[in-house]
Amino acid sequence: MAYQPSKKTKKTVLGIGGIAILAGLNAPAVMGFAGEQYHEYKIAQPGYMAKYGSWSSVDIPRKYRTNAIHAALLHTGKVLIVAGSGNEQKKFDKGSFDTVLWDPRADTFKKIPTPDDFFCSGHAQLPSGRMLVAGGTARYELLDGEVKRAGGGMRVKNENPDKAMVLKKGTRFRSPAGVEYVSRFDVKIPKAKRTQSITYNRRGVMQPWKTKVTASEARVFVEATEDGPLSVTDKQAQYEIVGLKGKDADNTYGLSEKITLDKQDFQGIRAAYEFDPVAEKYIPVDPMEKARWYPTLVGLDDGRVLAVSGLDDVGMIDPGDNEIYDPSTKKWTPGPKRYFPTYPALFLTRGGKLFYPASNAGYGPADQGREAGLWDLKTNKFEKVPGLRDADETETSASLLLPPAQDQKVMILGGGGVGESKKATPRTAVVDLKKDNPTFEDGPNLPQGTRYLNSVIMPDDSVFTTNGSADYRGRSASNILKAQFYDPGSNAFHSAASPRVGRNYHSEALLLPDGRVATFGSDPLFDDQQNTKLGHFEQRMEIFTPPALHKNGKNRPVLGSGPQELDAHHRATFATEHPERVVKARLMRPSAVTHTTDVEQRSIELGLTKAGNSVTVDVPTDGALVPPGWYMLFVTDGQGTPSEAKWIQVK
Repeated sequence: MAYQPSKKTKKTVLGIGGIAILAGLNAPAVMGFAGEQYHEYKIAQPGYMAKYGSWSSVDIPRKYRTNAIHAALLHTGKVLIVAGSGNEQKKFDKGSFDTVLWDPRADTFKKIPTPDDFFCSGHAQLPSGRMLVAGGTARYELLDGEVKRAGGGMRVKNENPDKAMVLKKGTRFRSPAGVEYVSRFDVKIPKAKRTQSITYNRRGVMQPWKTKVTASEARVFVEATEDGPLSVTDKQAQYEIVGLKGKDADNTYGLSEKITLDKQDFQGIRAAYEFDPVAEKYIPVDPMEKARWYPTLVGLDDGRVLAVSGLDDVGMIDPGDNEIYDPSTKKWTPGPKRYFPTYPALFLTRGGKLFYPASNAGYGPADQGREAGLWDLKTNKFEKVPGLRDADETETSASLLLPPAQDQKVMILGGGGVGESKKATPRTAVVDLKKDNPTFEDGPNLPQGTRYLNSVIMPDDSVFTTNGSADYRGRSASNILKAQFYDPGSNAFHSAASPRVGRNYHSEALLLPDGRVATFGSDPLFDDQQNTKLGHFEQRMEIFTPPALHKNGKNRPVLGSGPQELDAHHRATFATEHPERVVKARLMRPSAVTHTTDVEQRSIELGLTKAGNSVTVDVPTDGALVPPGWYMLFVTDGQGTPSEAKWIQVK
């Protein structure tokens, strides 16, 4: 039976027609209103939604609205939304840090006490289902012209091999000329290193042991106690530490690096926590050796986590001192050394190697760490992968391990020039890492040059991409209100319904257990095309419902009772009334996303066996393909309609 509009709809359509006629004779504003009314009518039609999907907004109570800098799906089905200070210096100065836990099923919110400023931290899923959060903000940046007191790095030396020294925030360093500087953070200087050696004289007679002491060193950011240029210095000198006496004063001293009135970048923290989804609280673990702001955390095939890059405690980009976290000991150890720009996208691939598609965000010189390649953590060798078009426009690009993960194909989408560049590329490219000599091959272009694109793997093996902007941080009202699906099989895009809310920098998107996509955040520089009105952080949340759920949502596949762990054969069996309808099964790792970087999400193809009233799935045993942790199990029918997810822990 053909669709029959209601009386209310008929009136609306007739009204639109009448307004359109008047618009031809009168003001263009009327025409704009008529066009908007017609658009709203069109996108609400069942046929439209079954082809393109639909968007809906989430009603967030005012007390729970926050600046979503990070978003991660937990195995409880709830979403951890982390703001920290949320790019608001006033909140940072007050020590006011936010985390909100959202339950999409119940549509409820809960505030979580947040012990440190996790603004621009890193995060990764742990095998237990806990979320590792490490790094964050120790100090906000000061731009050129804003710096009133000279600041810079102070190297603190300790020549005592028997005693480590801890200098608290506020420690003063005095130069030979009497100029004083104050530290802004606590700093621990390890014991000096003592080595002993045996020597022999010319006759071969052993001489007394020789002892050598090598001073230990740590760095701390210091700031002049007085305003103005008199505290600026680029000469190295030895500084006494005010308040130290006796041997401590003799053995511990400062050596200045450059102390200037130049722009001072954000500075990172060493703190690390595990968020417990069951207790719903942060639990402190050992801090990292290096402070990090804008780091990437990536899970490895054995359940450990590698922390890479970031700005350190004096605002310098990490030179490659990477660290590995062991969730069984809660401690960090040194990892293989390699430099990357901040928030590099690193994907776990076969053999435990990490692939870097050159996607990154934020900080680092244009001529260092910008080439794509395969990184072997065991040998620390980096094999460059050529063929990427617009290779100078990978900052703020999206990237992902295409579904299914067994294909070992990685895609990069969009991106822009380094820093505040106006460049943006529509380029997409795919690399097949199963080939002996992998190289990027061009994919279909995005509708236009796009930065900050969010891309989400769907249960039917498509990739949903949405939002972004054509310029740095949405400058000049350049938000892109478009969405599309990428089909890896046909290597083509097809359109999806357009979002209503524009999103650029500091935005996220992730797959929910019910098969929908939630989108959060956006932090534009300006709110107008002329760049005269300062931007406001976007606190609204939208949810995209894909076409298949409109087309066949009332008759979607249903998984009944089943285990939350795999058996000895890496299998799991679930009840279902219609196993014959199930054609695919996918194990999908939940997202942990920030700054367009989501190295967690992946979709694994599963073996599928059907019985009378059940389906059995076979999960691969390769840890590089299926890292330990909690996963969503989706099954889909022949039309690509997904079930709601069941949670399974892979150990």
